[in-house]
Parts: sequence; C-alpha cells; structure tokens
Amino acid sequence: MRTDAMLTHLYRVERVQDETYDTFTLELASRDHSEERPFAPGQFNMLYVFGVGEVPISISSDLAKPRTLAHTVRAVGNVTKAIRALGRGGELGLRGPFGTSWPVEEAKGSDVVIVAGGIGIAPLRPALYHVLSERKEYGKVVLLYGARTPADLLYQREMEQWRGRSDLQVDITVDRALRWWRGNVGVVTTLIPKAVFDPTSTVAMVCGPEVMMRFTVAELQKRGLEDDKIYISMERNMKCGFGFCGHCQFGPFFVCKDGPVFRYDRVREWLGKGDI
Repeated sequence: MRTDAMLTHLYRVERVQDETYDTFTLELASRDHSEERPFAPGQFNMLYVFGVGEVPISISSDLAKPRTLAHTVRAVGNVTKAIRALGRGGELGLRGPFGTSWPVEEAKGSDVVIVAGGIGIAPLRPALYHVLSERKEYGKVVLLYGARTPADLLYQREMEQWRGRSDLQVDITVDRALRWWRGNVGVVTTLIPKAVFDPTSTVAMVCGPEVMMRFTVAELQKRGLEDDKIYISMERNMKCGFGFCGHCQFGPFFVCKDGPVFRYDRVREWLGKGDI
C-alpha cells in the first residue's frame, strides 16, 4: 500500500465525456499537470467530493498516460451525482491507487479473453490498452462485451476502432435490441462458444454483475479453461480502500484490500452466496 494512501490529493476535471444517459467518463489531472500517478490495470482510486463524501471508482485510462487519470462513473448515488455536477474545471480529492490488478504480465505468451458486462468494461479497459500496446507478446486476443440495450454500450467510438483491427476479435451483444440494432442479441455468455482461442493456453479476465460472471465462468469452463486461468473483479460495497470498515467483506477476504481482482479458484466457494 502507498505510504501516502491516507492523503487526499487535489485533482482537476480536465474533460467530461458522456457515455450513456447515466454514465460518464472523467479525465483528471493534477493542478499543474506534473504529477504522475502510476497504476496497474484493474486498480481503483478513491474520489472525494468536498462536503459530500468519497467513493471508490476503477481507473479506466491508459497506463502510458500516468499524468491523466480516467474514471468511468455511473451517477446513481449522492457522491457520484455530485461528481457529475462538477463539470470541466471542477476539483475533487483523490487517493490511491488501491487493489490488485489484472494478470497482464502473467498472460504474456497466452491467448487473452476479456469478457465484460455493462460498466464492467471500464475496469478492463486499461488491461486491453496494455495488451494492445504490447500486442506481439500475446496470442489471440478476444473482447466480448454485453450491455442491456444499444444505448447502454460504453466507449462506442473506441469499440468501432477496435473492431477494425485484424489482430483483435471484438463481439458485442445486447439483451434487448432497439429497432435500428443489427448486431447480436442475447446475454454476453452466448458469445463465448464462437470466440476463437486455445483453452489450453488462455487467460480470461471477467468483470460485470455477479450473476453474469458466474455464468461466464461456467461457459469458459465448458470451453476447457481451468479455474486458475480465470480472473474476476469483485467491485462491491467498497467504502474505505483499506479493509477497515468491513463493508466489502467477501468470505475471508476484503475486496478493497485483497481484490478487487481475484483468481477464480480463490473465491469460487464464495461466489453466488448471499449475505457474505
């Protein structure tokens, strides 16, 4: 853990990008744009709105640009709505980064399958950036992404750019189609049987609602992936970033301290159980 993890650093909103009707991406930088805050894919920061409160948000930016931090936020509570109200030039407090990360280094030499549901694409975005920046180090790379409707899809312009790459398989689906939608319809797990990868040499990274991750793991197991090659992100109920408050206890783990990224074989006993 960083020695200054308790300290809140002042960051300014450089840009706000609306992604959907309730989700937006903030680009943050220190006041003089000089501070670099290195992070690993999958980690999160604590964002603090003065006089309102603090909330953990995954970092969704490129590791190659440590002076600018992006966070994709869904405005659903008091703090996240207050963050949305800041606008460009607004200031907030930031501390971090915290947590474990996606196994992008361990996956070198293997195929990589990234499966995201809804806003779960945000914590996976830095992992994909990293894999693509060192593309020759990996085998086949597959991105499978699902959302409730076409209007709920994030990073749509970027998705189109990724779909245009010959070295990346991108498949997108929605639960419910709108009239103009011409893509896949169905839950994201329906994309897994059609994905091209070698299950004997694949690392999978999965993030989304818990029920989606359970079914995704089951489909990956059907394809032949071993549990120790599947990683999931359990970003739920985090409050403090230290494991002090107990809100994110998950079996014997604290998600903010021991996660949020877990190897599936470490947490399979607890996944899907209520009141844990």
